[in-house]
Amino acid sequence: MNPRLDLLQPYPFERLRQLFAGVEPPAGLRPVRLSIGEPQHATPAFIQEALVMNLRGLSAYPTTAGGDALRETIAAWLTQRYALAPIDPAHEVLPVCGSREALFAFAQAVVDASAAKPLVVCPNPFYQIYEGAALLSGAEPVFLNQLPENDFGLDLDSLSADEWSRVQLMFVCSPGNPTGKVLQLEDWKRLFEYADRYGFVIAADECYSEIYFDEGKPPLGALEAAKALGRTGYERLVVFSSLSKRSNVPGLRSGFVAGDRAVLKQFLLYRTYHGCAMSLPVQAASVAAWRDETHVRDNRTLYREKFAALKPVLDPALPVQLPDAGFYFWARTPIDDREFARELFAATHVTVLPGQFLSRESRGVNPGAGFVRIALVASHEECIEAAQRIASFVARRFGAA
Repeated sequence: MNPRLDLLQPYPFERLRQLFAGVEPPAGLRPVRLSIGEPQHATPAFIQEALVMNLRGLSAYPTTAGGDALRETIAAWLTQRYALAPIDPAHEVLPVCGSREALFAFAQAVVDASAAKPLVVCPNPFYQIYEGAALLSGAEPVFLNQLPENDFGLDLDSLSADEWSRVQLMFVCSPGNPTGKVLQLEDWKRLFEYADRYGFVIAADECYSEIYFDEGKPPLGALEAAKALGRTGYERLVVFSSLSKRSNVPGLRSGFVAGDRAVLKQFLLYRTYHGCAMSLPVQAASVAAWRDETHVRDNRTLYREKFAALKPVLDPALPVQLPDAGFYFWARTPIDDREFARELFAATHVTVLPGQFLSRESRGVNPGAGFVRIALVASHEECIEAAQRIASFVARRFGAA
């Protein structure tokens, strides 16, 4: 077997299962799971209908590059969403079976494991796929801490010039999981300067880009930042997006990558052998989803209402701040985050995710320690009930107001 498999750490939800082993929550309380970022809002009917109406497409092999209609629809969406110059659908867009598989596969295509001690940079805390992708590509993951005292910014100065010279790939997540941090134009300017200086590729994970608060101020995207800074060819930049959060279709496994055409050409070659072509029914449903914004605005409204309802309930117990975007609270805990999550589950049947399960110690700091991630994915009613249980638990256990 590939010896690099031994380097992989258990996934956060396996660690959560182990943490809760032997715990029996109150039988009279219905479970409320706010640990996993799986959208629970209803999938729009028109997307389901598009899928069903095109089931005849199951009789044909799909192409790895996807059909013209899907690539053109994604290119049009990108152009409209980020006010870009026209995107070339044939060379600057590639449909993928969800951003998760694409993020992992991208590292396998990009990293040159024959180089001396290659590095892949990850934010910290982070989506664990980044770490696994780096390790299985033959690179070493290195982490940039995102701490509240620095407004969850990426600490680029924490790596030495020697380390940066060995970086081949940098994962960036904006809006961030779990912090909700959105990178601004000045942040992107520095990232592009580093990429140009040291020659690495930026993989920008933007799967939370369509969950935000102000309809007039959507989060800045990486391609949008590149355009604003005069980088019209998107050199060394590829963005990853998905319908899962935007359109409440996590089971559809549909997303795209877009950006540097030279990089995408090689990634397409890799994917031709990798075998992750999107089926024709899923392509048809994806076209329908990307062409409609009404359901996306409605979806944002649901999250906005939940944030507004939960913040005043949680604040006296667990001081929380609204994220820049996304659907998570990144909340401080009064004790070790693992102990807090275990005790909370035992007392209330509410599940949250310990921050240490989403981060690694780096430079003597674990930026997830003392935090829990609370995903506002359940129904409005369930989220309010969970917040009330959390507040009551903290008041009983720690004497909070």
